[in-house]
This record gives sequence, structure tokens and C-alpha cells, in this order.
Amino acid sequence: MQRKLHPLEGIVAGFALFIALMLTVGFAQADGVKKQKAVFLRSSSALVLDAATGEVVIDKNSDAVVPIASITKLMTAMVILDRGLDLQTKIVLSRDDLRAIRGSRTRLRSGASLTRDELLMLSLMASENLAAAALGRTYPGGMDAFVEAMNAKAQKLGMSDSVFVEPTGLSPQNVSSAVDLAVLVRAANEYPIIREYSTRERATVLVYKRALSFGNTNQLVRNSHWDIDLSKTGYISQAGRCLVMRVHVASKDLIVVLLDSWGRHSRIGDANRIRKWIETNLSSAHSS
Repeated sequence: MQRKLHPLEGIVAGFALFIALMLTVGFAQADGVKKQKAVFLRSSSALVLDAATGEVVIDKNSDAVVPIASITKLMTAMVILDRGLDLQTKIVLSRDDLRAIRGSRTRLRSGASLTRDELLMLSLMASENLAAAALGRTYPGGMDAFVEAMNAKAQKLGMSDSVFVEPTGLSPQNVSSAVDLAVLVRAANEYPIIREYSTRERATVLVYKRALSFGNTNQLVRNSHWDIDLSKTGYISQAGRCLVMRVHVASKDLIVVLLDSWGRHSRIGDANRIRKWIETNLSSAHSS
């Protein structure tokens, strides 16, 4: 004969069932939030930080130490500016500069004379390797002193994952992590001239009395949907497609680092996916 439940036993059983249901819903919601926080990126390493608070917004293998290609040129620019060198000094591009870039494509020519300011601008905006090589060669003490200053600056900033061996980024021995490069972007953003040149859309310089027009290697600076304070691209085969930026998205100042992205347009695709994800999630957070 089946025993009848005491009224109190029924209440306890009902309450236990309610708790179980709430826990199930809670875990499902937590899993939903976790999934919502995922954003598909083709970059092997990525980091997005709130520039004001340092809060990590997106993190993917951010501590991996990898080649950084022309992201190097942000450090090159800071070392030049820290030394207080005359930016209007004329520098003649040399065959040593051509040898330093190992046959890399350039629109500049040996024997051409440009100001240090023009070389700095072309390095940051158009990622001109010959310009960056000339900046390092003409540094007081020469290239060895320049590379030493690059690594000293990295150490001063606390970039413990970073090593620099030359100023262009063509060497895969120039390595860093997304964590360190976020530090680099934050530091470079303190230099108005780096902000200006790295986000300039286009510029013209005279080479052997011929006007040559150069464009920014980051197409997003020409996109009205983006508000970019600082930008630098990079590419060598060992580093993949790289991009770092300081941007304003959804009322937030953010530092974006994308490294080793596969595919010609993948770093741009990743940047756009990040912007869309942030706008959607921050808007949802503000409205809830």
C-alpha cells in the first residue's frame, strides 16, 4: 500500500524541484553569456583593452610571443622622437639602406634626399621600409645604438616579451606579444606626431623632383564608420597580417591588437567583427 505524503514533505519536494529548475536555467543563461562573449577571429593572437581602465574586453592567446613585422615602426618612431633629433634635417637614402631591407618593395630610391620628418611620416603611414632603415642608420651612434635604444625603451615600458633587432620589422626576430603591444600602443599614443602620421590617409613627397603619392596601409582610416586615434599595420610571411589601433567604439576608447591573421583581408575583417561585437554587447549591457 502506497504511503501518502505528509503535506510538509510535499512542500519540501516542490521547493527542491523549484531550486533544481532555477539552477538549470542559471547554468543555461551563464552558458549563453559565455557563448555571447565569443567572437570568431582569424587572428592567431588578439587583445582588446579598455584604454581608460585596462579592462580586458577580448583575449585570444594574448601572451603568445610572435614576430610583429612593421608594428616595429611604432617603436622606431618613439626612439627617434625621444632623442629629440631635428626633424627637418635632410637624409640621403643609401645603398646600405637598400641592403638593410633585403629586396623588400619600396617606391623610394637610393640617393633620394628627404627630411627626417618625411621619413618618419612614410614609415608610420605607408610602412615604407627604406624610410625606417634610414632613420635607424642615421641615429647617433648608428644602427647598433638605435637597436639598443629600442630594447631599452621596451624594457622601460615593461615590455618583457619583446625583442628588437632592427627598425623596419622585416626580421622575424623582432618579436612581442599582444599584451606587450597594447603597452606599446598606449605609449605611442602619447606622441601627437605618431597619432597624426599613423592615421593620415595620404601624403605626397618629392623624390628626385618628382611628386610621389603614398597612402595609408590601413584602409580603415578612410572608413567613416571608424574613429581611429592611432594605427599601424604589419606583414611578413612569418608574422602574418598584423594590425594595432587605438579606436573610439561605442563611447569607449579601446586598444586593439591583432597578430598573425591569415588571409589578405582577414585583419580588417577581424577589426570589423570586433567593432560590431562591442557595439552590440555594450549596447545590450547599457540597456539592461
